[in-house]
Amino acid sequence: MWFGAFLRPDAAGHHRIVRQAVLADELGLDVIGVQDHPYQPSFLDTWTLLSVLAARTERVRLFPDVANLPLRPPAVLARAAASLDILSGGRVELGLGAGAFWDGVAAMGGPRRDPGDAVEALEEAVAVLRALWTPGEGVRLDGRHYRLEGARPGPFPPHPIGLWIGAYKRRMLELTGRLGDGWVPSSGYAAPEDLGAMTAILDAAAERAGRDPAGIRRVYNIEGRFSGAAGEGFLNGPPAVWAEQLAGLVRDHGMSVFVLAVDDDRDLKVFAEEVAPAVREAVARERGQAGRAGRADEDAVASAGHRAAASAPAALDEATRPRLPKRDPAALTPQQRAAGQRLVLIHDHLRRELTQVRDALEQVAAGRSDAAALRSLINELTMRQNYWTLGTFCASYCRLLTTHHTIEDEHMFPMLAAAQASLAPVVERLEQEHEVIAEVLTGLDAALVAMIEDPDRLDGVRAQVDLLSDVLLSHLRYEEEELVEPISRLGLDI
Repeated sequence: MWFGAFLRPDAAGHHRIVRQAVLADELGLDVIGVQDHPYQPSFLDTWTLLSVLAARTERVRLFPDVANLPLRPPAVLARAAASLDILSGGRVELGLGAGAFWDGVAAMGGPRRDPGDAVEALEEAVAVLRALWTPGEGVRLDGRHYRLEGARPGPFPPHPIGLWIGAYKRRMLELTGRLGDGWVPSSGYAAPEDLGAMTAILDAAAERAGRDPAGIRRVYNIEGRFSGAAGEGFLNGPPAVWAEQLAGLVRDHGMSVFVLAVDDDRDLKVFAEEVAPAVREAVARERGQAGRAGRADEDAVASAGHRAAASAPAALDEATRPRLPKRDPAALTPQQRAAGQRLVLIHDHLRRELTQVRDALEQVAAGRSDAAALRSLINELTMRQNYWTLGTFCASYCRLLTTHHTIEDEHMFPMLAAAQASLAPVVERLEQEHEVIAEVLTGLDAALVAMIEDPDRLDGVRAQVDLLSDVLLSHLRYEEEELVEPISRLGLDI
């Protein structure tokens, strides 16, 4: 099984994209996918971006998820994919899409194809690609959409590049079963409950073509939300819920690659360090192979666990956090669950703004901003967090910004402790963690002052931002895990 990241190629966030690709590589993820919409003016060109990511990473595989065939002539695409596979040391796969958003394609001068022509063109493209990757004489192909008139094959990729086809409807699924090396659906268009019917069509087509359906890699683009309590729908809850659902897809539909759409570094870490090992373990256990799990997977799990332990500050030691017995959130009404989800929404706002801080830091590193502007941004962020949040940073903001009591101290914490006495140890621990976060913020501000005086001290700011990310995101998850359900069940208005 492979696990990977689906990175949105926003031009405005190019520093974040490169940073997260490097992080994915360091975390031991297997693959990075980048969507390909050349008509989208706010996006970076996918093939150019993949080339940069290949240069900045060492082991992770890369693929367009999926290439827009109407705007990517297959003969040129064959040369480009083979070239990048050579330059990256055999780390390229090729996702192929028949095309969509035809107004955008036509606006770029591409063909406007009906569904039948789009499928036919993709089949011809597969033939072009494979012909130009196979040593031999000049190639001649006479298709309705693509022609080769003596094109000489080469360069040749150092490993067999997989052709992973994005498919949802019957004709495309049947084509994938006959010709594809992989199948790439996305959960936004093919929900888990839709996969059974789709895989049946794909598998039947493979068998009719004399192929083993198990040889077709199943690549599922997914999105979800990590939270303390299990919610409704797909991938909405703690890592254990994610692992259970993804393992079920491996068991029931043979899915073998999961590519997570992600913007937040912490989500990427949780996916790599908690979800991926748990899925592998669950699948191995179900297959009766727990004792024979691959050494590579064992090393990856051990390495991930070491990194996680090393990055967690002792002050937020997971082992010492008070925990309460968990109740089944399914017993709550939708109205009750909505009350607890308000806390999650506030936390999501904090997570997004933390990502903005990291992006600003990368802009400073690239010379696109100055240190004073970054300090101003973070001070503004702190003020806005003090206004928006229920007090995730309450102790920090008490000392840094106001002498008044925070919203949590005055409202949420006393209300929780009064409604359920057993929550008192959790509330006390959260208050202690506020103090830790306050110290980190103080250290970050000091590092920013030092950087303003000496721009060469940027690494000190980077270290403090990394520390803030680890501490704050760990704290937010703990608060959600322990408080979302009680807030919902007790009907508290936060």
